[in-house]
Amino acid sequence: MNIPVLETGVILIVDDNPNNLEVLSETLMDTGWEILIAVNGEGAIAQAEYACPDIILLDVMMPGIDGFTACQRLKSNPVTCDIPIIFMTALSETVDKVKGLSLGAVDYITKPFEHEEVLARIKTHLQIRNLTKQLQTHNQQLQQEIADRLAVETKLQKLTQELEQRVEERTFQLSQALHNFQQAQVRLLQQEKMSTLGELVAGIAHEINNPVNFILGNLNHASEYTQNFIDLFQLYQQYYPNPEVEIQQKIDEIDLDFLMQDSPQIMSSMYKGTKRLAQMIHSLRHFSRRDDSVVQPIDIHEGIDSTLLILQYRLKANSERSEIQIIKHYGTLPPVECFPGPLNQVFMNLLANAIDAIEESFITNTNFSKIASSSVHLLSVEDNGKITIRTALHKQGSVVVIKIADNGIGMTEEVKQRLSEPMFTTKPVGKGTGLGLSISRQIIEEKHGGTLSFVSEPGKGTEFCIEIPVLSQKA
Repeated sequence: MNIPVLETGVILIVDDNPNNLEVLSETLMDTGWEILIAVNGEGAIAQAEYACPDIILLDVMMPGIDGFTACQRLKSNPVTCDIPIIFMTALSETVDKVKGLSLGAVDYITKPFEHEEVLARIKTHLQIRNLTKQLQTHNQQLQQEIADRLAVETKLQKLTQELEQRVEERTFQLSQALHNFQQAQVRLLQQEKMSTLGELVAGIAHEINNPVNFILGNLNHASEYTQNFIDLFQLYQQYYPNPEVEIQQKIDEIDLDFLMQDSPQIMSSMYKGTKRLAQMIHSLRHFSRRDDSVVQPIDIHEGIDSTLLILQYRLKANSERSEIQIIKHYGTLPPVECFPGPLNQVFMNLLANAIDAIEESFITNTNFSKIASSSVHLLSVEDNGKITIRTALHKQGSVVVIKIADNGIGMTEEVKQRLSEPMFTTKPVGKGTGLGLSISRQIIEEKHGGTLSFVSEPGKGTEFCIEIPVLSQKA
């Protein structure tokens, strides 16, 4: 089955496996797209800088620099940072997929390749790429037209009021058109991101759920059987304290006393680990609810906890900072009618931004400490990063309020004024898209009829406040 191709473009395929290159080349042969090939990360970076392809299909495992390093370098280069990157990975490489998306990749293609899926994904991201270029062109045209209008107003000050009114109306129409175009682009990116993330998370949870449940269900039996064997050995020792020489040698060889003492502890550790894995699967399945067309009554706290569990790896201590503490002040809330998947994404965006703000404060203060005199203490930053989450009912129980506060770097007045603009971000190139807060605001205000506000002060942190009705008006 051939999928009709409506977009033209240049595709750079990066893979050190000739078979993969052959399969992808044959798949894309009749599309009309120009195909470029690189067999390692260095070659990919060089070709990307020279040819500026529209999309890069990037393998993870390669000789020399791997796909992740190549992605980081491409995203940090102003010449190539805007080129969409689609990772090529196996379905079992869960960590690779999540890491790839966090580095700035827009999608992934699983191995072995499916013809229709490859074409469909490439076509979708070509359309998004072309929309982005159209937006840039439209912005340039709009700026030029506004400049021309201002020049006309300067030279022709005696124009009639009617002409001035027409200019104002035209400017408003152009601004409204730009705003509508930006909002449409944000929605398109939001839908594609949630679709990709939902498929990834749901697929991971589905693949490992049954094996984990199987192990968890059998560990109780294994523990019971192990204890039975231990009890039996102890009875033998009680009634046959002097075994044959060969048996005694084997007992000494395997250190039977240690085995009987350590085996229950091993079983207990295995049970705790598998239980933890089962909880993670539950959180992934809860987070990846993709049906955003139907309002459902859900437990808000479960959504927040699921998101925190997914972000647990980012909260742990590392070489640059101590562990980030999570402080919960949960109120008593009824089930809230909402769209679970999009609301979980809001929690993910706000919590991830809080973690970024705390990490930036540690980096800033570390650099400042190197400059400051050792005899004068110039910093008053808390030793530990903290994120505080509060929930409560307001307005006679009709509105749920969720507050997420951090003690990170905070925001200046300039940043606060521009924070609602789509595409605006304070993060380095390749690390942030500037869409997180814009998408979150759309989800809260348009989908749930609520409000999203914040307060922030440089050096003292930021607090976001979500207010949504308990009973949805969107049902």
